[in-house]
Formats: sequence, C-alpha cells, structure tokens
Amino acid sequence: MKYNSLKDKKIVVVCGWVSREREVSLRSGRKIYDALLKKGYNVTLVDPKIEGWKPVLDGDIVFIALHGKPGEDGTIQGLLETFGIPYTGSGVMASSLAMNKVVSKKIFIASGIPTPRYVSLEDFNSIDRFVSSAIESIGLPLVVKPVSEGSSIGVSIVRDRKDLDDIVMDTVDKFGDIFIEEYIEGREITVGILDVDGRLTALPILELVPKKEFYDYTAKYTSGMTEFIIPARMKEEKYRLAQDLAVKAHKALGCIGFSRVDLVTDKDDNPYVLEVNTIPGMTDLSDLPAMAKAYGIEYEDLVEIMLYSALKDKR
Repeated sequence: MKYNSLKDKKIVVVCGWVSREREVSLRSGRKIYDALLKKGYNVTLVDPKIEGWKPVLDGDIVFIALHGKPGEDGTIQGLLETFGIPYTGSGVMASSLAMNKVVSKKIFIASGIPTPRYVSLEDFNSIDRFVSSAIESIGLPLVVKPVSEGSSIGVSIVRDRKDLDDIVMDTVDKFGDIFIEEYIEGREITVGILDVDGRLTALPILELVPKKEFYDYTAKYTSGMTEFIIPARMKEEKYRLAQDLAVKAHKALGCIGFSRVDLVTDKDDNPYVLEVNTIPGMTDLSDLPAMAKAYGIEYEDLVEIMLYSALKDKR
C-alpha cells in the first residue's frame, strides 16, 4: 500500500480522557502525533477531558490512543461509528471482547487456544465459594485480576493462603468484577500482530524480564525497570507456536489492523495466551514499537501502518 491517500484528511489523535491509564495514554498520543507530523499529515492532538469531544468529531479520521476503559472497550468505537467517522484499530465487538478478560478466555478455550485455568466471581453467589473453588480447582500460587483493566492494574500474585481473602476483597472493592487465574511460573512474553499490506504478521517475540515480581504497571512505564529481550529465548518450535497462537487469538476475537498478545510460558516453553490488547501502548518504553523495530519497521512507519487500519471494514 502506498501511504499517501490520507494526506489531505484531517487526522485527530485522541488520548488522555478519564481512564486509570490516562497518563500513559497522553504519552502514547503525543508520540503518535509527533510521528504523523513528521510524515506530513494534517494532524491534531485532542484530550477530551480538557477540550471535549467536538474537536474529535470534527476530524475525518480518528487515531485512537486511549488505553483502558472507556476508550478501549468499544464505547468510543461505537460513538465514532454512529457519526460515521473512520478510526484506527479494532471495531466495537472485538474491542469489547478483548477488554473483558473472562469472555476472551472463554473464546480462547472454544478456539483451542491454551490459556491458564481460571475461576470467575460472576459464576458464584458468594466470595467465600469463589475463593474456595479457586483453591480446590487450581491451587496456589494464584493470580487475582480485575476482569476489565489494562496495564496490569489491580493484578496480584498470591502465594500464601492467608493473604488470599484480603487481596480478593480489596480487588473487588476497587474494581468490581474479578477472576482468579492459575499462576504459571515461566517467561512473560508478548507478540505484536500487525496487518502489513493485507498480510497478518506476527512480529518478533519480546521477552520481558522485570526487576519486580512481574510486569506490572510500574515495570511497564518506568525506565530501567524491565529488560527487553528480542527475540525471546525460547526453543524454536515453541517460539513459532507462540507466534501462531498470538495470530489465532487476534483472529478469534475479530481484531483489526494490529494488536499485542500477552502470553506466559511454562518451564518447558509451552505458551499460554493471557489476553489481547487492541490499543497497545506507543510510548518510548512500550512493547509494540520495540517489536516492530526488531522486524525492521521504524516508529513513524509503524504509526502510519496503524493509521491506515482506519480504512478497513470493522464489521
């Protein structure tokens, strides 16, 4: 594809707004805005929390750089579709499915995609039964997660039974819907998925080695807190399998244009899909730009490829 057909369009990069990931979104938005300026696009940067939504709806194309709810869960995608404004990335349904980690896991299981075992609070009429079921069916250690948050916000690894009840109650109080997942001791890896000239491509796998216990919010967005290893140190057949599973997960949720698929491997390098991120971070410390660069795609070119996903059919 020749990337010039949108040069005469008014591009709006929307970022910030009201999610728990607001600050990261602002950083992503600024980087994307600068990249599009360098490429010669007519581009405006808008934070709806400050400027409202009118400047966004006045655009010809919207580049969504909102992370977490309600920018990544289909809400804004639906708004833009109502106004007939093309936007980057996945459509309403895929965005909604990917944001809900429990629904995503059900789709992964139905699609034959390995994912860690789990129990969901929504399936129980009491928290005590929920916790007991997790202990009996999965066993320690466990991971307690909000159903619909990004950037590992609210995620806790629990190794001691005496800590579990308090952590569960605290997470429910803060986030509402939660689930408990099997903890798999191994590598944390992520795979970027990018539609390049109509071909869905799995980028080189990034292995994440955080200085903290796992790749949490601080490790993701603080310089020096995580070592990036590209390509991941995996057996070749397992490496290819992880890439294949990432593409399969992207397709299973109906994602469009690009995504980032997070996985974990066990001690034998067997990969398990954790979740799909439909609007990956695009900061200096973010995973997708690092993987794209390892593939040979510089940041400005990556942003341009992502921009043209706005022309794809979201249905």
